[in-house]
Amino acid sequence: MKLAVLTERRNGETRVAATPETVKKYIGMGLEVAVEAGAGLASGFTDAAYAEAGAILAPNAAAALAGANIILKVRAPLGTGEGAVDELSLIPRGALLIGTLGADAAAAGTYAGLGLDACSMELAPRITRAQSMDVLSSQANLAGYRAVIEGAGAYDKGFPMMMTAAGTVPAANAFIMGAGVAGLQAIATARRLGGRVSATDVRPAAKEEIKSLGASFVGYEDEESKAAQTAGGYAKQLSAEFYAKQAEVVAAHIAKQDVVVCTALVQGRKAPTLVTAAMVAAMKPGSVIVDIASDAGGNCALTKPGELFVTENGVKILGYTNWAGRLPAAASALYARNLLTFLSTFWDKDAKAPKLPEDDDIVKGVTLTRGGAVVHPSMKPAA
Repeated sequence: MKLAVLTERRNGETRVAATPETVKKYIGMGLEVAVEAGAGLASGFTDAAYAEAGAILAPNAAAALAGANIILKVRAPLGTGEGAVDELSLIPRGALLIGTLGADAAAAGTYAGLGLDACSMELAPRITRAQSMDVLSSQANLAGYRAVIEGAGAYDKGFPMMMTAAGTVPAANAFIMGAGVAGLQAIATARRLGGRVSATDVRPAAKEEIKSLGASFVGYEDEESKAAQTAGGYAKQLSAEFYAKQAEVVAAHIAKQDVVVCTALVQGRKAPTLVTAAMVAAMKPGSVIVDIASDAGGNCALTKPGELFVTENGVKILGYTNWAGRLPAAASALYARNLLTFLSTFWDKDAKAPKLPEDDDIVKGVTLTRGGAVVHPSMKPAA
């Protein structure tokens, strides 16, 4: 059975879906592994390292995919007109495609039409068994860390308090918006750098988590916020009235901040706007806003996805996309282990092939298509 690892061709994608470490383990499971030449270079993994691990180096995508039974990707494969290589047309019918596919109903329908069994790993349920396969958490951890590091780099004063013979430099005031995985890592990182850290989140459980990391909690609380968390641990979309009241509390606080890190995302939707243009206008020159949610439009009204933008009043807004990909070696290593854990968990050692039980909660959560049909409940309109 052949497993293929492709070079990621989407703009700004620096990660790779398998590392030499995981390649070696796939081969130990009985798989033949083909890695497209150059697939790991952006993450610091050379072709020689893959060859040493036992992979076959393929000169291009077509060679890597020829006869492949399993395809590992970071992002969804390119289709007709999306790039120089139509990856989808090269994938053999009946193959198992695994990645963070970001699929909608139309994309799921395309996979079904091509006869692919597609698994979109960002849909994995938030249950204990799936923690080591949770690509969102592994990548969000790194994104939260990187956001604070880049925010500190863009801030034109020191992050910690520094007492010198020439005077004292006060500690930076850092405000983290959203206390999910990325936000909690951002809080911890800002604290380690010596900042005075505060944070906000609409979920009631987040208040104690924020305080446990040594940050102060800022936010509006009412009856609606008590039910602001899904069963999977994500923040729910709340009413416009709640966000208006939350904005009043945040507006007064944000004007005093030096570095603001926005991390609030709602699964499958545009990111909510938490920092308005008026809030930005009230901030001090030299302040920095780091918007991790820029991939989904951004939490700041003035964010320009993919860019660093300086406002008229001198506030720097870092709207870079693919924040985890700004640490490509670490992000690829964690992502590759997530995929390895998924495959090895559902691996038939005797048949040396994947076995994905249809009644398993994890399998049901991530499987978009099977046997030429759309099977995921939220994607079925495309069937």
